[in-house]
Amino acid sequence: MSELLHPDIEQRLKPVKSILVSQPTPTAPSPYTDLAKKYDIKIDFRSFIEVQPISAKDFRKQKINIAEHTAVIFTSRNAVTHFFDVCKEARVDVSPEMKYFCISDQTANYLQKYILVRKRKIFSGDKTASDLFPLLKKHKTEKYLFPCSNVRKEDIPEFMQKNGYNMTEMVLYKTVSSDLSDLSDVNYDMLAFFSPSGITSLFENFPDFKQNNTRIAAFGPTTAAAVRGAGLILDVEAPMPNAPSMTGAIESYIKRANNLV
Repeated sequence: MSELLHPDIEQRLKPVKSILVSQPTPTAPSPYTDLAKKYDIKIDFRSFIEVQPISAKDFRKQKINIAEHTAVIFTSRNAVTHFFDVCKEARVDVSPEMKYFCISDQTANYLQKYILVRKRKIFSGDKTASDLFPLLKKHKTEKYLFPCSNVRKEDIPEFMQKNGYNMTEMVLYKTVSSDLSDLSDVNYDMLAFFSPSGITSLFENFPDFKQNNTRIAAFGPTTAAAVRGAGLILDVEAPMPNAPSMTGAIESYIKRANNLV
């Protein structure tokens, strides 16, 4: 066994034959595909949350003048999409001099759907918000816009406020629970969650949900906290030193639970 588990978790080590991943179905082969084949496990996908744009009326209430700003911080492709949609709807011509700070290369590359990337000033981190901080420190005098959801992490706002940088949050979309009424139940050996909103959706759709022998997997500390805060037992937590990905953590658990080690 690669690490010690809480005694209660040890007692819950039962074979895993079915997993529900609370994300959209991948459009291409993914690590979950390999996991399913390798261990002969049924893996289904279903997004527990949806992203919806806010209304034009709600945006106007924020009284934000996009043209007054010189830089934008993007933490997701959703943020990119909704930012340029709002600009189009509000008939705002984004200055060619606007700087873009993206959380990852993937997000930065997505910008080419809306702008001519090679003529713009674009900066990107490796993957996390903290990767952006050294870049932001080099551009202290910019007037930043932060397009975000009504549910967002605190890391970037806290960093900007702590360092006295000029940043305006603009809530452009909201995270809501999906309608899961077509699911007769959530009778899987394991449920995998990636955000606190997923846990909220679980109980909004199934208020009488009882965990019983269903194992819960969570990615990220805030999701793990939401699982425990809901009174559920967290069986699989990622990232961990020996399993930086969700699939890696689940595979490690399967090896133990299915007596493959």
